[in-house]
Amino acid sequence: MALDHRLKTALDESRLLILGAQVLFGFQFEAAFQELYPVIPWDSRYIHLAGLVLLLLSVGLLIAPSLWHQIIYRGSSTRGALRTATGLAGASLLPLTLGLGAAVFVTFELLFGRASGTLAAITLTTIALALLYGLGLVMRGKRDMPMQDRESTTSLKSKIEQMLTEARVIIPGGQALLGFQLIAVLTKAFSELPLAFKYLHCVGLSAVALSVVLLMTPAALHRIGFQGEDSRTFFRIGSRLVVAGPIPLAIGIAADISVVFYKAIESDVAAIAAGAASLALLLALWLAYPFWQRVVPISRTTRA
Repeated sequence: MALDHRLKTALDESRLLILGAQVLFGFQFEAAFQELYPVIPWDSRYIHLAGLVLLLLSVGLLIAPSLWHQIIYRGSSTRGALRTATGLAGASLLPLTLGLGAAVFVTFELLFGRASGTLAAITLTTIALALLYGLGLVMRGKRDMPMQDRESTTSLKSKIEQMLTEARVIIPGGQALLGFQLIAVLTKAFSELPLAFKYLHCVGLSAVALSVVLLMTPAALHRIGFQGEDSRTFFRIGSRLVVAGPIPLAIGIAADISVVFYKAIESDVAAIAAGAASLALLLALWLAYPFWQRVVPISRTTRA
C-alpha cells in the first residue's frame, strides 16, 4: 500500500479519535460550572481535574501528528511521518481512557455513592483498555504480512489532501472548547468568578475563536481563491494556516484550564500554575519540538 494512502488513513483515524476526546474534554470543562458541582467532595474534584489534565494530554497527542507532518516533514509522506502518526495516536488512548474513567467516577459517585462510582470507573476503564489496546495487540500477531510500502515523491494533490485532513483533525478540539466558553458565560457559577478570571476566560474565548477561523480558512481559500484547483501557492498558505491555528488554540485551552482549576479548588496560584503548565506543554508538543527537529539534523531512521 502506498505511503500516501497509509498516512491519509492514519490521519483519518486520528480525526475519529479526537471526535470522542473532544466530547469528554468539553464535559470536563463544563462540569465545573454546573449547579451541583459544589456538592462534589473535595477529593473527587481533584479526580475531576486529573481527568481534565489527562484529556488535555490526549487531545495534545492527537493534534501533534498534523503539526509534526507539516513542520518536520514539510507535508511529504514518509515512513517517519507514518510512524509518528501511528505512535502518537496509540499513546493518546491511555490518557483518553483514564480521563473517561475519571469522568465516569465523578458522575456515578454523585448519583449512587463512592462505591458505585469506583466500580463503574474501574469496569469501564478495564473494558476500554481491553478493546483499544488488547484487541489490537492480539490481532497484530495474526495479521497478513503487509505489502512493501512504495516510496515515491509525494504529489501536490496528496499533500493538499493531507493538509486539509490535518485541519479537520485539529478543529474539533477548538469547536468543543468554543461551545463551552460561549455557554459558560450564561451560568450563575460564571458570574461568581473574580473579575480577573472572567477577563481570562474572554481572552481564551477570543483565542479559540481565532483558531477556529484560521483552521477553516484553508477550505474556504481553496474553494473561493483557487476554485478547488491544486496549487503550490495554496499548499504553502494552507500549511502555514494549519501550523498557526493551534497557537491561539493552546492559549485558549490554557486560559480555561486556569478558570476551571480556580472554580474547582479556589486557589489563584494553583489555577495560574495549571494554565501556564498547560500552555507550555501544548506549545512544546505542537511547535517547539517539531521546529527543533526541523532545525537539528534528524537521524536517517527517523526521517526514513
